[in-house]
Amino acid sequence: MKRLLFIAGTILASGMANATYFQAPEMADPKIENPDSTGFKFTDVKIIPTTSVKDQNKSGTCWAFSGISTLEDDLLRRGKGEHDLSEMFVVRNAYIDKAKKYIRTNGKINFAQGGSFEDVLEMTRRYGAMPEEAYAGLNYGEKKHAHYEMADALKSYLDAVMLNGQRTKKLTTAWLPGFIGILDAYLGPVPESFTYKGKTYTPQSFAKEIGIEPDNFEIFTSYTHHPFYERFALEIPDNWLWSQNMNVPLADLQAITDNALDKGYTVFWGADVSEGGFKWTKGYAVNPAEKEEKDMTDSELSRWVKLSDKDRANQRFEIKGPAKEKEVTQELRQKGFDNYETTDDHGMVIVGYATDQEGNKYYKVKNSWDTNQIYDGYFYVSVPYFLEKTMNIGVRKEAIPSSIAKKLK
Repeated sequence: MKRLLFIAGTILASGMANATYFQAPEMADPKIENPDSTGFKFTDVKIIPTTSVKDQNKSGTCWAFSGISTLEDDLLRRGKGEHDLSEMFVVRNAYIDKAKKYIRTNGKINFAQGGSFEDVLEMTRRYGAMPEEAYAGLNYGEKKHAHYEMADALKSYLDAVMLNGQRTKKLTTAWLPGFIGILDAYLGPVPESFTYKGKTYTPQSFAKEIGIEPDNFEIFTSYTHHPFYERFALEIPDNWLWSQNMNVPLADLQAITDNALDKGYTVFWGADVSEGGFKWTKGYAVNPAEKEEKDMTDSELSRWVKLSDKDRANQRFEIKGPAKEKEVTQELRQKGFDNYETTDDHGMVIVGYATDQEGNKYYKVKNSWDTNQIYDGYFYVSVPYFLEKTMNIGVRKEAIPSSIAKKLK
């Protein structure tokens, strides 16, 4: 999704002008924290069955991993069996449709690796699905996904096609097959049919057979620059589909999430993970309140006023356990979005909720950054962090509280 950050602190630009994305730390021997050293003790209260943690590795495809996981969890919940679906089948189809739109709009949409939950739903509607074993998307000598070279090649190719078309007022008939040829080289050609558990399918027949239902999901957001209880196209670079999110008040956004979890549904979660309180290696994300000088002792205040703004900000995120967090309002949330403080970074899946040693509530989140981490690929998100830094959520329509559903237009 939007911004690229190695948690280890290295920021890389990979030739994508408008949209980048978060990715897992790239460490030869990653340090796994001891839970006792973080200052937090989490107790799971309710956890929804979910499929295994995957690894997007060096790719901006968190949206595909989290979206596919949400569909896999839905199949699991409905008794349709446990399936490992191909993320790269969705990514490939999204690239092709995105390329067509990029050319038609003279390059005025964002063409990058990022995407959204709606991309997964829409690609599944149009093209079906495949199991991972039939289409892993690793056709280029790598054991794990590594998309920098492919993404740069695709973008450069499209820009050359567009430039020539603008100059000659005509596109050649070879441009789309050429684009697909690059995808074939890296991800591999898509077979017309495949065998899974002893039966032969096409992508469309497979999606129908196992029971994927993309039309039975709704995506929600919460911002005041559009009317509540109506849909609008969320204004973020990676929304190349111009897909519609249902806009609800902040309290409803939390109520939908809580109701879904209480009823046994996992929740797609798009969020900003660029904040100082997001501590992936320590297994939590919190939203600490600003320090107030009036609450400091004379000695603390004397030291505080001598710190630079940067040092003060850093101290705010020196977290040693549960502490006072921000009181998040609709206005605060809107300001963060309008000022680029809250950005469309990363897609994950909320799989349950927990409490810390002081009884504060957290959402338990499944990530797609492998399992070499303190909680084996999961982490805990405080409610104030969720309220301020959520971009959108995706849930089964049946998981929407009836009192909210009847207000939706």
